[in-house]
Amino acid sequence: MSNQDQDPKNQEIVENRALNIWEALIPIIALVGMLAYNVFVFGDDALSGSNQFILLLGAAVAAIVGFFNKTSFDTMMEEVAQNIKSTSGAIIILLMVGALAGTWLISGIIPTMIYYGLQILNPSIFLAACVVICAIISVATGSSWTTSATVGIALIGIANALDISLGMTAGAILSGAYFGDKLSPLSDTTNLAPAMAGTDLFTHIQYMLYTTVPTVTITLIVFIIIGLNIETTGTADTSSILASIDDAFNISPWLFLVPAIVIFLIIKKTSPLIALLIGTLLGGIAALIFQPEIVAGLGGSDKITFKSGYMGVMNAITVDTAIETTNENLNDLFAASGMSGMLGTIWLIICAMTFGGIMDAIGALSRISEFMLNLFDSTFGLFASTVATCIGLNATASDQYLAIVVPGKMYAKAYRDKGLAPENLSRTLEDSGTVTSVLVPYNTCGAYQSGVLGVSVADYFVYAIFNWLSPFMTLIFAAFSIKIRTLKETKTV
Repeated sequence: MSNQDQDPKNQEIVENRALNIWEALIPIIALVGMLAYNVFVFGDDALSGSNQFILLLGAAVAAIVGFFNKTSFDTMMEEVAQNIKSTSGAIIILLMVGALAGTWLISGIIPTMIYYGLQILNPSIFLAACVVICAIISVATGSSWTTSATVGIALIGIANALDISLGMTAGAILSGAYFGDKLSPLSDTTNLAPAMAGTDLFTHIQYMLYTTVPTVTITLIVFIIIGLNIETTGTADTSSILASIDDAFNISPWLFLVPAIVIFLIIKKTSPLIALLIGTLLGGIAALIFQPEIVAGLGGSDKITFKSGYMGVMNAITVDTAIETTNENLNDLFAASGMSGMLGTIWLIICAMTFGGIMDAIGALSRISEFMLNLFDSTFGLFASTVATCIGLNATASDQYLAIVVPGKMYAKAYRDKGLAPENLSRTLEDSGTVTSVLVPYNTCGAYQSGVLGVSVADYFVYAIFNWLSPFMTLIFAAFSIKIRTLKETKTV
C-alpha cells in the first residue's frame, strides 16, 4: 500500500464499555442500507459525490449513537482528525500519481509502453502476463500503489487497444500487485503484520508462502483459461493502432529510462512520494525533448518556447489533457486529468475516514471486534473470527492499516492461549486484511486503485481473484489443520 505519515503501529483502538453490540452495529446497518439504495439510484455515478455524502450521513448516525453513550463531540472530532492525518501521505501520493500520469502521457512514455506492449502481449496470454508483470514489480518495489500508477496504467491502455475487458485487466493487475504488497519485505504491511502478531519478518514471509503460492497459482490458471477463450476485436486492427500512435508521438525505447529510474528509486527504498515526484519531473523533461510539438500545443503556441513549454507541462500536471490521434478509440485512451482528476478520490477518502474515525471514537470498532473474538471457541473459529474482523474493519474503518493493527492487537493473546504460534495470526492478517482492502470502494485502497486505473471496484471485483480468494485459502488451511504451527513446534525449531 502507500506509506502513510503516521506510524500505523501507534494507531490505537478506542474502547467504550458502555456500548453494546447492537448499538455498535447501528451505524453499519444504516450505512449499508443507505449505500445500497444510493447505488441503486445512481448506479456507476454513485462515486461522483453521492456516496461521499452517504458516508458523512453514516458518520452522523455513529455520532448520535456516541452522544447517547456519553462520547463528547470533541473526542469524536479528534479521532476524525487523527484518521485523516494518517491518510495525508496517501492523499499527496494520489496527487502526484495524477501529475505523473499527465507528464507520462505527453512525453510519450505511456504511448511507448502501449506501442511495444501491443506487439509483445498477445491477447491469449495478456491477462496472465498482467498478473506476472505486476507481481514482479510489486515484489521489487513493495508497493501495490506504485505498481498500479506505473505499469498498471500502461497495461490498462494496452487492454483498451486490444479491446480486452478493463474490469478483467484491472483484476489481473491488482491480483499481481497485491501478491507483492503481501510478500515483499519492502512492503509496509508485510512488516506491520508480524510486528502486530509478535513474530519476525522472514518467518512471517516464509509462512505466508503456504497459502499465497496456491492462491496465485489458481489465479494464474483462471486467467490463462479466460485468455484462451476471450474474443477481441482489437487484435485485427493492431497495425492501424500502431500507425496512429506512431503518427501522434515520437516513439522511442529511450523513454523507458524514466519508469526504469522510478522503479530503481523505489527498490532503493526511496519514499514513493519522492520517487513519483522525480518521475513526474523526468516525464516533463522527456516531453520537452521527445514531444516538443505536443507540449507547445498544450501551451497555446505553434512552436516550443520557454513559456509555451512551461505552460504545456504544467497543464499536463494539473488539469485535463487530451492528445488527438487519427484513431477515435485512442483519443479516449490518450487523455489524462492531472492532479485535478484525483480530487474525487481524495474526497471519498476524507469522507470514509470521517466515518471510520467516529466509529472508533465511540467504541464501536472495539465492541464489534470483541464480539467477534468471543463468537467462536474452536481453533478454526478463531481463524474465522480473525478473517471476519479484518474484512469487517476494511469495510467499516475504511483503512488497510487499521484492518491489520486492530485485529493484531486484539487477537495476539487469544492465539497464544490456544497454543498457536504468532505467525498463524500474522499470516491471517495479511490473507484477509491486506488483500481485501482493495475490494471496498470507499476504503483508501479501493478508492485509490479505482481512481488510478479508471475502473470501478464493481467492474474489477470478480476478477481480483487473488484478493478475494486469499481469505478462503487461509480458512481452508485452518479447517484442515494444514501448516498450523503451534508454540511447541516453534520452540523445537
